[in-house]
Amino acid sequence: MRKTLIAATATSILLVPIAQAKPLGILDNVATTTAIEVDGMAEAAWDAAPVLSVVLDQTPYKPNNGYEGITKTTMKVRSMHDDKNVYFFLEWDDPTESLNRYPWMKQSDGSWKQLANKDDTGHDNTYYEDKMSILWNIDVKAFDKKGCGAACHMAKGGKQKGRDDKAPGRKYTKPGTTLDMWHWKGVRTNPNAQIDDQFIDDNTDPEKNKGWGRHGDHKTGGGYKDNIADGKPAFVQADLAADATVIFESQKTPFSSDMDEIKRIPGIVTSAFSGSRGDIAAKGVWKDGKWYLEISRPLVTSGEQADVQDVQFNDLKKTYSFGLSIFDNSQINHVYHNGVLNMVFK
Repeated sequence: MRKTLIAATATSILLVPIAQAKPLGILDNVATTTAIEVDGMAEAAWDAAPVLSVVLDQTPYKPNNGYEGITKTTMKVRSMHDDKNVYFFLEWDDPTESLNRYPWMKQSDGSWKQLANKDDTGHDNTYYEDKMSILWNIDVKAFDKKGCGAACHMAKGGKQKGRDDKAPGRKYTKPGTTLDMWHWKGVRTNPNAQIDDQFIDDNTDPEKNKGWGRHGDHKTGGGYKDNIADGKPAFVQADLAADATVIFESQKTPFSSDMDEIKRIPGIVTSAFSGSRGDIAAKGVWKDGKWYLEISRPLVTSGEQADVQDVQFNDLKKTYSFGLSIFDNSQINHVYHNGVLNMVFK
């Protein structure tokens, strides 16, 4: 079976005003009988899938608060399905592979320092990871015109964790409505070949959920956590000679301050999600200034609360609206598009 990185070309879709119902672009999802291996490399079967090119040129920060990453790029998207799963292949330019998420570095005096460089919103644009997000509409009416903007709101007054909340926007929906959020993370989920399956609901109280309306789907195990205990690294990677970007839960080794053979320790311990939060398989490969991301998810999910938290591709005659964004080495700042995208099954 031939496998190659996709480097397709297509005419960019013109942006339209968000007040219009006409979609920004249409993604044709075609049927396949080829077994798709989710590894970030494209089988020959992907050649039959039409390319949708989407210009991402909007950023939430005005000004950008020290953000020096991508402010405009074109994402190329393909999609296929078989009788069980839906597949996606995404490609976008990114000159840097960013996988340094709050690493620990040994200092000249033998102490350990966790690197961070947070801006005035309390978020980091330096020691972080590349990410990508897809929002799927479930029942938010405004999404069909505004796209992702239907869930993004200016932060309400008050303080979070003892500081003024200066974030440019928070995600939540109108009462009783939900969006499905697929959140790929270059450090926390990519090593496990997964996407973090999340959702956005109508919660507007940060005391109930620090992410406002954004939540993780139900999980029965796995996940990621910060590698810290008492101001020091809690664990190190099993191979101390490896320049690792993450520590796998199954291979972690307790940290000892006398470890002279290692100078850098990852800031994250991770393992694969089980349960509904682990429904989406995905693998990203960075090569020659581009990310290639391959995704697979069951057409219909059946985990706990799946009927509320997941978009269900159970009607192949239906149009499914969605939106895209990328995060270039940034915790919060991202590049997105105005308007909505639609996927139709062919």
